[in-house]
Amino acid sequence: MASTHTASVLVASNRGPVSYALDETGRLAAKRGGGGLVSGLSAIGPDADAVWVCSALGDGDREAVRRTGGALDPADTGGQRVRMLDIDPQVHTDAYNGIANSVLWFVHHMLYQTPLEPAFGAEFRRQWAAYETYNRAFAEALALEAGEGAAVLIQDYHLTLAPRMLRGLRPDLRIGHFSHTPWAPPEYFRVLPDDIAAQVLGGILGADRAAFLTQRWADAFTDCCHAVLGPGIPSGTRIGVHGLGADADFLRQRAHQPDVDERMAVLRKQIGSAPDGSRRRTIVRVDRTELSKNIVRGLLAYEELLETRPQWRERVVHIAFAYPSRQDLAVYRRYTEEVQRVAAEINSRYGTPGWTPVELHVKDDFARSLAAYRLADVALVNPIRDGMNLVAKEVPVVSDEGCALVLSREAGAFEELSEDAVAVNPYDIGGMAAALHEALSMGPGERAERTKRLAAQATALPPARWFLDQLAALGG
Repeated sequence: MASTHTASVLVASNRGPVSYALDETGRLAAKRGGGGLVSGLSAIGPDADAVWVCSALGDGDREAVRRTGGALDPADTGGQRVRMLDIDPQVHTDAYNGIANSVLWFVHHMLYQTPLEPAFGAEFRRQWAAYETYNRAFAEALALEAGEGAAVLIQDYHLTLAPRMLRGLRPDLRIGHFSHTPWAPPEYFRVLPDDIAAQVLGGILGADRAAFLTQRWADAFTDCCHAVLGPGIPSGTRIGVHGLGADADFLRQRAHQPDVDERMAVLRKQIGSAPDGSRRRTIVRVDRTELSKNIVRGLLAYEELLETRPQWRERVVHIAFAYPSRQDLAVYRRYTEEVQRVAAEINSRYGTPGWTPVELHVKDDFARSLAAYRLADVALVNPIRDGMNLVAKEVPVVSDEGCALVLSREAGAFEELSEDAVAVNPYDIGGMAAALHEALSMGPGERAERTKRLAAQATALPPARWFLDQLAALGG
């Protein structure tokens, strides 16, 4: 397939750097996003002739594609060249919700209740065909945009088939695939039908490099290849590891803006003072209501802390930000409801007129999250499984007075932060309650020293370096 453009660096991801909303007058409003890819693409400079290929996610995005032909206005994208694909809405829904979020995400985070699920029948096969169509649309768009020998960085579990498809269209390209999730061990990965498991692995192995956030996930991928495809990784594919750190400069600057200070004042009022007038301690968590984040067990551990160590009653507040995620899937709606139910139950059982044990917020507010980071005495990060978990890295970076980190050993960040965190088994309610007590009891000197070391480790691999290291490894 001949190239129609000359981009030398390309990124492909389901979600792009900008999204659009239609107002009542029909005007399109663009909202730019952040994250590692945005920082990384910005770091390569304007002369690299980079293109970001992404999918339209809603009606506003589709209208933007209709008006522009898919080549978005650089004024909307911060000057980046973005190609947005208007994939058929039903195809996108089947690929994104049906396969990526309801199958591949569940496999890699080991979330299935296996007595009942998964059950891969005719409906799964129909949705899988849509996933193939979706991946093919990306491969064809990348093939058209890429210049001779360009470097292409394909992102995540939404696009596992695209590297192999793109290789077939453009063998001259240097292709990388990066997985932002954990990778399941072979015994769990093989819940997938054999042909589908082979297709996922073979799709990624179409890349020159398959990269992961930690060595643990890279090793699991290699083990799956051996178990499903037979011994050895094809000689054309190299395996890499690129940890992703917090963007320290951005976080520290953003955390001291006036809107963050305003929200800190509101939070301080909600927290209040202990009956003896002393400052109440805070346990902070900031998550999407994603099943793997383990919010319900975190609340149950806090409840056990209050039950078994009554000295903390009225002396600590759990600030829990649980921002809705994937609410178009029933299982996520039920999970969000359960988070709210458990929090209300704790407040009903232990609360007093002057003390609300759990301050739960479900409306997304980044400035309020940063305010909580700054105020936290303890950060609770207890996922069942997590590719990395940037919250664990962000809190120490912006903490005002030092923060003890209670961290699940199943988070990718644990590899880097375990030495100065309080480690927990995310299934052990009693163990997490004991860890919260240990963290709350930590002296200010030790807390400050640990926070300093955690922040240094958390910022060692900033997003721009994470991106540029991958590019360099491809020879870009």
